[in-house]
Amino acid sequence: MFTKIIATIFLACFFTVARPPPKNVNNICEIFEERPDWWDAASDMQDKWGTPVNVIMSMMYQESSFRADAAPPMEYFLGFIPIGRASSAYGYSQAKTGTWDEYIKETGNSWADRDDYDDAIDFMGWFTNKTNKINKVSKWDAKNQYLNYHEGWGGYKRKTYRKKQWLVRVANKVDSRAKTYGQQLKGCEDYLNSSWLWRLIFY
Repeated sequence: MFTKIIATIFLACFFTVARPPPKNVNNICEIFEERPDWWDAASDMQDKWGTPVNVIMSMMYQESSFRADAAPPMEYFLGFIPIGRASSAYGYSQAKTGTWDEYIKETGNSWADRDDYDDAIDFMGWFTNKTNKINKVSKWDAKNQYLNYHEGWGGYKRKTYRKKQWLVRVANKVDSRAKTYGQQLKGCEDYLNSSWLWRLIFY
């Protein structure tokens, strides 16, 4: 009996169920009210890297719809033999393995996981900060930050997105959502930053 309990605990450590997305992904206030730990991580990211929370959250929504275990679809040979995924992108940020390794090397965040929200949003803050340095794109420019995120810094410099009108349309959607999130956040940021006691008394 004792052995079975130990085995169950051991397996639980390695096979955890991915946290589902927030209930209303169209309202950033409701996202953070449901996930106050996410707000803490997002605020830390903004303080550390300088990229507005609404910009990163819009990009993350586009990449994974806030799913911890998001990944590109499996590809099949002859329609039924799995041969792997089209990309190594994974997690909330859909970070590719090579870029994630670069982030870990530069930040020293060796325990980071792509399916951990705190690590994923810090990665995206790091990436947008480098985009600002390398390609001089404003951290408030959600459209061009997203184009860098999708095409890479070199691809953006070569303007590869100009041959991908579908991608430009997606980047415009990211920009529109970032603006919506930004307006919503103005109405709840004070609440999100308040203590539980303050909320209990005044809200």
